[in-house]
Amino acid sequence: MTNFTLTKTRFQEGVWEGLLSSEGSATGVPKLRVTHLDRVVDEVEVIPNEGEWIVRVHVPATAIADGVHTILVTDASSDTVLNSLTLISGNQLEEDIRAEVDLLRSELDMLKRAFRRHCLETM
Repeated sequence: MTNFTLTKTRFQEGVWEGLLSSEGSATGVPKLRVTHLDRVVDEVEVIPNEGEWIVRVHVPATAIADGVHTILVTDASSDTVLNSLTLISGNQLEEDIRAEVDLLRSELDMLKRAFRRHCLETM
């Protein structure tokens, strides 16, 4: 039995890349299944690289849209999820916790400036 580990290395220019390694005796090219919205993503490359494999997934244009879109990379033989890519865009970001933290930071900066101004005026 072979256990695969897929580690993301980069995401650039619409191509997600990862390094696939095996903890067992893997022979040949591993069979991966990449899906978005339960549809198979066709543009996937698995390139041998010194006992490991470089996996390149070309993100489909349908994943670049408003909302939350997830692309799953699974081991086709065991149906185990090896890694995933999530793209978030559009109005959902307004409610995202990161947007809230950014707003809180801005308000804190405003309060710090007002407090410092108040301290200078009362001296």
